[in-house]
Formats: sequence, structure tokens, C-alpha cells
Amino acid sequence: MDLTNSVVWFAIALVFIIAVTAKIAIGRTTFDPICNRPRPPLVNSGSLIKLLLTKGPQAMIHDQHKKLGSVFTVSFFGLKVTFLVGPEASGHFYQGLESEISHGNTFEFLVPIFGKEVGYGADIPTRTEQMHFYNEALKLSKRRSNVDPMVKEVEDYFSKWGEHGVVDLKHEFEKLIMLVSSRCLLGKEVREKMFGEVYMLFRELYNGMHLTSVLFPYAPSPVNRRRDRARIKLSKILIDIVRSRKAASDQVERDVLQNLIDSKYKDGRSTTEEEVTGLIIMLLFGGNHTSSVTSTWTGAYLLSHESCLTAVVEEQKKIIRKYGNHIDYNVLQEMNTLHCCIKETLRMHPVQPINLRKVHKNFTVQTREGNEYEIPRGHTIASPVLYNNSLPHIYKDPDAYDPDRFSLGREEDRVGGTFSYTSFGGGRHRCVGEAYAYMQIKVIWSHLLRNFELKLVTPFPKTNWSKLVPEPKGKVMVSFKRVAAA
Repeated sequence: MDLTNSVVWFAIALVFIIAVTAKIAIGRTTFDPICNRPRPPLVNSGSLIKLLLTKGPQAMIHDQHKKLGSVFTVSFFGLKVTFLVGPEASGHFYQGLESEISHGNTFEFLVPIFGKEVGYGADIPTRTEQMHFYNEALKLSKRRSNVDPMVKEVEDYFSKWGEHGVVDLKHEFEKLIMLVSSRCLLGKEVREKMFGEVYMLFRELYNGMHLTSVLFPYAPSPVNRRRDRARIKLSKILIDIVRSRKAASDQVERDVLQNLIDSKYKDGRSTTEEEVTGLIIMLLFGGNHTSSVTSTWTGAYLLSHESCLTAVVEEQKKIIRKYGNHIDYNVLQEMNTLHCCIKETLRMHPVQPINLRKVHKNFTVQTREGNEYEIPRGHTIASPVLYNNSLPHIYKDPDAYDPDRFSLGREEDRVGGTFSYTSFGGGRHRCVGEAYAYMQIKVIWSHLLRNFELKLVTPFPKTNWSKLVPEPKGKVMVSFKRVAAA
């Protein structure tokens, strides 16, 4: 990892985010839970601060992993954070019940954006049912129906590029994916009548994700005020749509928004207007920026690795020979080479470099070294996704961009065992939007690879670690030239 100011800020941000949880934890835990087995080795954070601030979290985790093994505890501001390195130690993190481990108050700063009725503002049983609503809205039969409008949005967008030119991929993908989401998730009302306003309001929400907002989400700062104004305006737009759809009865689209409107809790209660608004904002907020960032990273890698670019272009040529230019869900499923390229991008640039959860009930963990430790309730457990995705005993030459590591017959993540690859989480905590994200990114890059010759103009981007979702730093300029139709 580069020794840049961005790394320092990311390291500081990591400590501060953990400190948010500590605000709640400190002062409430007045006893030390009893353990029947040894606890993980404990490291005082004082000895790690210099390493953390000069070389970043990756170096800190590597140093302690080498010294102490795959499970160790670091004391941050009185809060004990236990790191679980590797798939052998990660089972309970991804499979544990919400009553045993949960996000706790770690994401309290998102409540003003999503609303107190959904997600991290709701109680655990309600949140669990709301995740089922997402599962239903994004299941296979409904994803299939999204492909045609998705393809149309992509074709319409790139038809405006002209014959040749230079563009910033970050900017292009940010806008394109919001267009796709507006059409597939929110429906025609937003896409055709109010896209510009909705797009700008979401940008205000994204721009509100400053470190100060993470630490003090309810402070009357200028950033928080702009965020809150955007949330109020966006809520009004979405609530008006919900009301108009209910009034229209059966004359509405069967999109994700409508699925959330029609969802019912186990007790028979329907979702409220505020809940539907919060759920759709949470879905768009969580998916749009992460997909645009991943699309940009994928492009940067493909255009910097000639052999990978040649392989995906050849795959697209075979697709055209077999199916013509018609792209549907089954055709996307045959794009294995492109899928591996996206997956490798996410291995090297997971949208969440580290995941945190709060322990509510003691549990034991087996380490790769053969040790058994008990993790007490009150601890925060951390799954360092970026570090785990680079373990050399699982991934050969982990610093190299090598999509073939996921190809049939090699499949390093499968050989490494369950939870070797956790860029989308895992187990009961797996991201419900994983398949949708792959589908969306494939549609975009399939079109680009079939219709344009592309070249990366700027140097390969560094990572901007100061963002909540680490993204390419600066502009990612690409030249394009439209190819003649076959």
C-alpha cells in the first residue's frame, strides 16, 4: 500500500469509525464477561498507532497476523476489537444469528440517510424481515425482467458518445448506473420525468458522507444540513410516487419499488410509505456508488492488462457469432471470462475493505494454527476483507491481477474453503444485491467491448482511501473509438 496521505486518512478514519461504536460501549460495560476458554492474544493499540498511521491497516494486520496468528484482539480507546483472519476463523462472523452478532451501533451515521424506520434504525426482527423483502424483489425471476430495460439504457447512453473522444469513466459510470437504477428499481416515473432532480439529490446524500458526519451524524454542520435537506426532498418525491401507484391499483409496473410497496410483514402489516422510501434509498445508496466504482476499477484493469482485454473481447465476439447482438439473461450467464475479471477486481478492491460486528453472546473460534479461543460478548469482531482476499496460501501471487484464478479447474477461492472470498459478504450475511450487481456491470462492459476500441489515457489510478467506499483517485480518462458494425 502506498505511503500517501490518503492511506493515513483511511487509517485515521478506521480508528474513528471504531470509536463511534466505543461511544456506546464505553460506560455501559462495567464487568468483564466470564470465558471458559482462553481469549485471543491482546495487543494494546498504543504500540500500533505509528504503524497504523504511517503504513495503514493492511500493514498493521499483517504484522499482528504474523506475530500472533489468525485471531487477535486490539484494544482501541477501551473498545476491544478482535480480528478474524482467513476463512477458518470467519465462520461465525458470516453465519452467526443477528441475536448473537450484529452491526450494533457501528452504522448509526446512516440512520439520517435511510430513516429510523428501516435498516440500522429498526430493531433486529424488523430489519431481518426487510432483508427478506429485498431477497424477494431481487430474486432470479425478477432479475431476468430487468435485462431488457438495462440493455436499452446502456445502448441509449453510449449512442451519445459519438465516433471518438475522451471521457472520464468515473463520471460516465456514476451517471449511467443511476439511469439504470432509476429505470429498473424506481420505474418510469422517475426515469422519464424527474431523473435530473433525483440524481442531484442522491449526489447530495453521497457528498454528505464526510468523516465528521460519520462521527457526529446529528450535529448541525453545513454538510449534515445539506444531507438532511436532500433527504427531505427525495422522500417527498418517493412518497408521492408510492401514493400515485397505490391509487392506480393494478396499472403499475412490476419493478423493485412496486415489490417493496406490496411487501407484508409476518403479522400481515403492509410496509408504510416511510419504510418503502427508506428501503429504496438504502438499496440505491448501497448499490449505485459501489457498482460505479467497481465498473471503473474493472475498466482500469482491463485496459492495463492486454491479455485480459484480448480475452474478454474474444469472448464477446463468440457471443455475437452465437447470439447476434441480442443480450438477455442467459447470454450474460455465458460471459464467464468477463465475470472472472469483475470478480478479480472485487477481490483487489472490495467495496468494504473491513466489516465490523458487535458480539452479543460468547462464541468460540478455531484458528488455522489449531488454537481455540473464546470471544466474549461486548467485543467488536472485524473481518478484514481486503487482507483476507490477499492471503498467499489461498491466492497465488495475490498482488497480481489474474482473473484466471477463478476459472474452471483452478477456482482458488473454492479450493481455499468457504469464506475465502467475501467481497459480497457470506453465509446469512451475504449481500442480496450480488447477482444484480454482476448483471449490471456485465451489461455495461459487454456493450463497451463490442462497440468501442478503448485506451486508458491517464496512469493506472491510485486508491482514494479517504472515501467510505475506496474509489479510484482523480479522473480515469479513457479514449474511445467506435468500431464499425460487423
